[in-house]
Amino acid sequence: MLQRALGSGWGVLIPGIVLAALGFAGLSAETWRGLIVTGLLLSCAMIWHRQWRHFVLLPSAIAVISGMMLVMMNLKLMG
Repeated sequence: MLQRALGSGWGVLIPGIVLAALGFAGLSAETWRGLIVTGLLLSCAMIWHRQWRHFVLLPSAIAVISGMMLVMMNLKLMG
């Protein structure tokens, strides 16, 4: 049951809420880049694991949302 729930919107909603809270913490660009790399590496590792494969949406959502936060930070600095 949990695997199906995390495979749907919850797999994006949970990391989105956590990263939105981290967005208000004022993390540096290097920290956001580290979150992107960590999410990508975890996605690569989890896709090959038989049991963790069902939760691969969590780290990939972390990487995507962290990338969007980094882009928003860069746009804010430029403007």
